[in-house]
Amino acid sequence: MWKAVVTAAVAFVLLFCRSSTLDNGLARTPPMGWLAWERFRCNVDCVDDPYNCISEELFMQMADRLAEDGWKELGYNYLNIDDCWMSMDRDEQGNLYANKTRFPNGIKKLADYVHSKGLKLGIYLDFGTHTCGGYPGSIKYLQKDAETIAGWGIDMLKMDGCYANVSDMSWGYPDMEMYMNKTGRPILFSCSWPAYAGGIKVDYSVLAKHCNAWRNYDDIQDSWDSVTHIIDWFGDNQDVLAPVAGPGHWNDPDMLIVGDYSLSYEESKAQMAMWAILAAPLFMSNDLRSISPEARSILMNKEVIRISQDSLGMQGRRVIKGGEDKIEVWTRELDVTFLPSYGIAFLNRRADGEPYNYTLTLGDLKFQYMMGYAVEDVFTGHQYGHYDLYRELTVSIDPNGVVLLYAYPSK
Repeated sequence: MWKAVVTAAVAFVLLFCRSSTLDNGLARTPPMGWLAWERFRCNVDCVDDPYNCISEELFMQMADRLAEDGWKELGYNYLNIDDCWMSMDRDEQGNLYANKTRFPNGIKKLADYVHSKGLKLGIYLDFGTHTCGGYPGSIKYLQKDAETIAGWGIDMLKMDGCYANVSDMSWGYPDMEMYMNKTGRPILFSCSWPAYAGGIKVDYSVLAKHCNAWRNYDDIQDSWDSVTHIIDWFGDNQDVLAPVAGPGHWNDPDMLIVGDYSLSYEESKAQMAMWAILAAPLFMSNDLRSISPEARSILMNKEVIRISQDSLGMQGRRVIKGGEDKIEVWTRELDVTFLPSYGIAFLNRRADGEPYNYTLTLGDLKFQYMMGYAVEDVFTGHQYGHYDLYRELTVSIDPNGVVLLYAYPSK
């Protein structure tokens, strides 16, 4: 009887939350794919740097890698263009069009190519008068631009907020969602509204009615400091952010920089693990043509992706904030069909030269199943064994590293 009541209550809560949010059938789990910005920025110099410039050739090559190197099968199926793809002016009818030198065949042909690989194509617009890179904005052309990208076969839109009044975003983003819906084409909508409105100074219940995902905070940079600042911000504001995340509507801490220049192997594991715990979209921004085997193994870890893509869609929380030991513990509740299991991330914020041993009990984490849990390491596959709520569990965490565990009910 108790089990039936709990299951019914959970189902009611989930039904209520979903009925009050955007339901275009998309992003039922955090979307995954590749996004150009952090790695390739606004490089438009195809004369001196043709291998790295923003061009149809770059996106076709990345589509090939997603389709042929095993990424698509793991769920990385969105290929996303960011800023600087456009011509600097609209045409005589007010339509956007791609730069004819760098995208000689146009976006529709690129979308056809991406679709032929079994992938989806995303594109970038800006709600303001101009994009962040100075290209035409959409504020006076929302309906026209929605119809244009739908006609091209676009599957995802990232709409930025440069050169716009924050006060206008409360009507602008909902209007864009309305116009896209009117086209009849399902387009995953990623909004930047909260990032321009101070992160938590928006009504997230309204936001979730119109956007499938949203950027909350600063752009990620290629540095460990940038990664940890984002993690800190999500932890400090989790009471606002975590309740609004769920199937169809996700907080987005920005791109995965695993495989770029700055992160160590342990730091790369830590970013991947934390993004999985946060139920974050997993959009890589790296060069898939030359990615290292170590970075590939992290990004392709099926068990981490399984936590990321858990169908319950609950965002994890920081349950222990590091003190003098500088160890944080984050948990994410998973698959609640009967008894919840958990992802547990032990994040070492220490940079000194040796691993740190950290001990707690599952009772310290407020786990409740009295029979206990089986515990395993997600990255290494190590089986820790069975732990009741009182048995001490010790993990060894490398500097700037993470230990990611999966704990599931076990007798």
